[in-house]
Amino acid sequence: MSQWGVVVAGGVVIGYGVLSRRLATTVLSGPMVFVACGLAIGPLGLDLLDGDRDLELTRTLLESALALVLFTDAAAIRIRDLRRERFLPLRLLVAGLPVTMALGWLVAWPLLPGLTVWELALVGVILAPTDAALGQQAFSNKRVPALVRGGLGVESGLNDGLALPFFVLALAAAGESEGHPGVVTTFLHALLLSGAIGIAAGWAGAGVLRWSVARGWSSPDWRQFVTLAVPVITYAVCSGVEGSGFIGAWAAGLAFGSRLRGSSSDRSTRTGGPDPARSAEFTRQLGLLLSSLSFLAFGAVILGPALQHLTWRIVVYALLSLTVIRMLPVALALVGTGLRAASVAYIGWFGPRGLASLVFGLLAFEEHLPAMTQLNGVIAVTVGLSVLLHGVTAPFLGDRYGDWFARKVRAEPDLRENALAAGDAPAVQGPRGP
Repeated sequence: MSQWGVVVAGGVVIGYGVLSRRLATTVLSGPMVFVACGLAIGPLGLDLLDGDRDLELTRTLLESALALVLFTDAAAIRIRDLRRERFLPLRLLVAGLPVTMALGWLVAWPLLPGLTVWELALVGVILAPTDAALGQQAFSNKRVPALVRGGLGVESGLNDGLALPFFVLALAAAGESEGHPGVVTTFLHALLLSGAIGIAAGWAGAGVLRWSVARGWSSPDWRQFVTLAVPVITYAVCSGVEGSGFIGAWAAGLAFGSRLRGSSSDRSTRTGGPDPARSAEFTRQLGLLLSSLSFLAFGAVILGPALQHLTWRIVVYALLSLTVIRMLPVALALVGTGLRAASVAYIGWFGPRGLASLVFGLLAFEEHLPAMTQLNGVIAVTVGLSVLLHGVTAPFLGDRYGDWFARKVRAEPDLRENALAAGDAPAVQGPRGP
């Protein structure tokens, strides 16, 4: 990356930072701003970033961002958010996510000729996880029912981690004929071993942090670095044993958050001492910064070149991925829940694709599969359209849906969407992007 590229990237961060609150009231979402600036400094514009020169930098940036996001999102999830009265995220994850992957696989078959069966499966899996950052106003609008906001937030926080095993196995199957490790080896290393390492690292890290806080031995600033070290170490160890650092980071986050929340009964917390759960805030904010820069790099290094090789098949599949392939499985998953059609449509539309899809695509690219040019184009265009369409529609549809809910709940107080009071909404994940 050239010095001028660094200058421009820093300038974009400063510019968005000083205008972020003002831009939050407009249709210009953070990812839209960063992707547009990336296109401007990429090969289609000033050529300060280039795929041939800066692909390794982009890969490192995206992978670092996803590892931190997986860790912090998983750490924020509370099991109580998945209980019976919070049926929405459970249905979206257990029923909606697998059907989305399968439907994406089937629809890709006639539209993307030249791909093998497992490469088609990769398309479906890579474009299944959602990213709350691309439609943040739709996720955080207080006029939207707490049940819907919370359900979408929990889904976004967990579905990329749940999609990881499917991605790893599909990638192993697609690359097996190219001399890469087979499905069984991948399953043992990437899933079982990485998951075990992640759980052990997260549980131990939270235990050390609780022990230190209870004795007053650590300062609040350094607790932030202790938390950051947990996903970093986990990722490195899992990669060192040829496993999946992402699965390890996600599992570490689940264990870390679960054990930290047990510290609420600690004497230090009851007596007004520091809350260990706040120690993840720096890691979350760092993930936010890296995610923002990832969208900048995506626009320059990935989306720009993909637009130069655009075909009607890629555009059609991208549009179907954001509509039918997402919305039909959501509708099927929510049958019998009592939610109205407006709510089902709102939940179905706001399934934006973002950081996880980009990283999965880069990992697949490194396997040198025969049809990677076409596969990368589909992923890039789908994410690019998602950044634009979900960002533009989030403020408008959030307000319209909020108006509909306000009218309905006055006439029908027992409306299913009103199952949770506003103050009882499940924990919504923080934004993955600006």
